[in-house]
Amino acid sequence: MKRVISVILGGGKGTRLYPLTHVRSKPAVPLGGKYRLIDIPVSNCINSGVSKIFVITQYNSESLNRHINQTYRFDVFSEGFVDILAAEQTPETVEWFQGTADAVRRTMRHILNYRAKEILILSGDQLYRMDYSKLIRYHRKKKADLTVGVIPVEKRRVPAFGILKMANDGALKEFHEKPKDEEFIDTLKVDVEAWREMGVTESKPYMASMGIYVFNVDALVELLKDESHVDFGGHVIPRAIKSHSVAGFPFSGYWEDIGTIEAFYKANLDLASAEPKFTFFDAEFPIFTHARFLPANRIRNCEFEETVVAEGCSIFNSKISNSIIGIRSVLRNATLVDTLMMGADYYDPDPRREPIRLGVARGTFIKGAIVDKNARIGENVRIENVDGHQEHDGNCGTPMSNYHIRDGIVIIPKNSVIPDGSVI
Repeated sequence: MKRVISVILGGGKGTRLYPLTHVRSKPAVPLGGKYRLIDIPVSNCINSGVSKIFVITQYNSESLNRHINQTYRFDVFSEGFVDILAAEQTPETVEWFQGTADAVRRTMRHILNYRAKEILILSGDQLYRMDYSKLIRYHRKKKADLTVGVIPVEKRRVPAFGILKMANDGALKEFHEKPKDEEFIDTLKVDVEAWREMGVTESKPYMASMGIYVFNVDALVELLKDESHVDFGGHVIPRAIKSHSVAGFPFSGYWEDIGTIEAFYKANLDLASAEPKFTFFDAEFPIFTHARFLPANRIRNCEFEETVVAEGCSIFNSKISNSIIGIRSVLRNATLVDTLMMGADYYDPDPRREPIRLGVARGTFIKGAIVDKNARIGENVRIENVDGHQEHDGNCGTPMSNYHIRDGIVIIPKNSVIPDGSVI
């Protein structure tokens, strides 16, 4: 794996995750109480022996830069690194990145300095655990110019993905972005028996692109010469199938694109279930994050049901079910149901002097919500989408207390203040 460079794409606006991406980039969005989305692909790389990692950023990148700098430090005897490649003005261009492929094209001069044999391109907003060394070995065995990670999906999910027609030898013959016509979709099925050992079944006979690619360096350089090709899915992959040797690598494990509020919310709450689809409890393949050295939790007179509580929390006289409680959270006489509480970046230096303390105050009820970091929620507040809005924006009477509803989920943005007695 020494001659493999990994490039993680994290430069998009993340509009589907707004307002969580209002003040941070998409890969920097908190996950599972203590992690960030970027920790998933970076940890997969480290566990797979791929230690040269670039993260391409563009929008709201400060918190992501800080997290990477504080977290991923390799020792002096290692060649490994995790570096940021930010959008920059050059003599050739002064524009922002126009798409995923354009972002890689315009940072290639930095990537090529490491004389890699293959470039592994990953997304920064997916939840999964994969040993990339198996993908690299498969790519080399097939002698492909490009290998695309693919996952079997049901027919009902086909219109949401880029679908690839794959031959029995693994070669990719066609790519179709979010096909809708049912009769045409039926022609894209793979031979189930040929791929059954790779997780393909009669109920999942279609191969969807995971947004995970392995390119031979020479092939990638050639494919990126056409500057009108700005996206991998929409431009580069279809072109490569016509001109190069392209293989598909079926993946049968858990994988979820969590680029929308609904998917992000459900994937987080699933972590607290009795049998989660994805677990952080894997000593052989750990997910790394920033080591904060927080104190142990203080919990008094509480009821918990299917809940994950991160470190550094103070929770008193509260009832919490099917929820995620993030680092440094403070709850006093509160009730949380189906809620993702991201916690806080700091402790109140003198909480007695604050009109509304950091955290959730007494008598407050929250259900079906995402509470972003550093929120101050007053006493006797009720947060629950009782009117069943799918999309809504509102406020509770102060400039800092805006709230949003996306996909039916109430979102309290970062640093919000919700006054006593508010009803959302």
